[in-house]
Amino acid sequence: MSTATLGSSASLAVNGGTPVSSKPVPFMSTALTQSDIDAAVAVLHSGMLRAAKKCEEFETKWSAITEAKHSMTCANGTCALQLAYDPLFSCGDEILVPAWSYIATVSMVVARGCTPVFVDCNPETFQIDVADAAKKITPKTKGIAATHLYGCPVDIDGIEALAKKHNLKVVYDAAQSHLATWKGQGLGKFGDVVAYSLYATKNLATGEGGLVTVNDDTLARKIKLLRSHGETDKYLHEQVGYNYRMNDIAGAIGVSRLERLPAQTAQRQKNAARYDAILAGIPGLIAPKTTPGGVAVYHLYTVKMDLSKFRCTRDEFCKALMAEGVPTATHYPRSLPKQPALSRWDKNDCPIADSLAARVFCLPMHHDLNDDHFATIESALKKVAAAFGV
Repeated sequence: MSTATLGSSASLAVNGGTPVSSKPVPFMSTALTQSDIDAAVAVLHSGMLRAAKKCEEFETKWSAITEAKHSMTCANGTCALQLAYDPLFSCGDEILVPAWSYIATVSMVVARGCTPVFVDCNPETFQIDVADAAKKITPKTKGIAATHLYGCPVDIDGIEALAKKHNLKVVYDAAQSHLATWKGQGLGKFGDVVAYSLYATKNLATGEGGLVTVNDDTLARKIKLLRSHGETDKYLHEQVGYNYRMNDIAGAIGVSRLERLPAQTAQRQKNAARYDAILAGIPGLIAPKTTPGGVAVYHLYTVKMDLSKFRCTRDEFCKALMAEGVPTATHYPRSLPKQPALSRWDKNDCPIADSLAARVFCLPMHHDLNDDHFATIESALKKVAAAFGV
């Protein structure tokens, strides 16, 4: 346990005290509605299970809501990244990648045969640091892969300006940022490719699934060929490709859930504002900032600890919160350069990302949080922070 004094920590539930709530706050809300189930069952009854009209409808609606010219459904978010990287980059290319992100952003760069060059992050927004990226460009640099992490847009103006100056391709990983915007425009307006995940816990989820958006007709054609074995006609293959298609069951669920996504996103944003207000009154707990010009959609609400204000580790703090009835999650327990699979490219030059691994945690964030949940969360945060405070 921590070095907090017995007098200040004895009341904590983790030490045998009475918890704030005996019923944990739900960390996420992923249940299907009856309309989602009916949409999936209708596809089952139709017998047309492969990618067909529902995937096409989903693509059309996604293009409209994200302001992209072309949308292409695919099997999952990792496939979306592979479909993005494959036509843009070649083996041996250096690609600037975030040191602070989910591994797929970088692992698919490696799978393409490219060399990832890790870029540190902004300590307030957690997004890729454009200034650090500029320092790491070499004659071999051919692209930037930037994640709109936690639902917050990166500095798109900065990325686009850097890419234009050095003739770089840009891929945005928007797996966590459905409906986020940049200066009033959808994320689909920017970059060469935007890749999305529809995994079961995402703001828009189909269980497994992904989307790729582009605005260039030629690039869209290349990605469509890659998605389905390079096939241009029945058993006629123009190039080697993959089977990364979505199916119409997932497509139908996506169409159904998309109807509720704007309202659910607005509720997440209101919830984030409530969290901001709560954290403003708790020294040592720092609310996430949004990149100026961006509107975040809060897939995750990520708190940063000032460890100098506490006599405990992040993990001890979170264990105490859990005992009080507030679950948390750590996104992420280590930076990407420190992952064993990627450590060969670690140059120990991303100190901010490395430091976040011991300092951040995520609070419950979803559209079904209510006043009782927030009362529990606020009381638990204040109780634990007081017990472990310096």
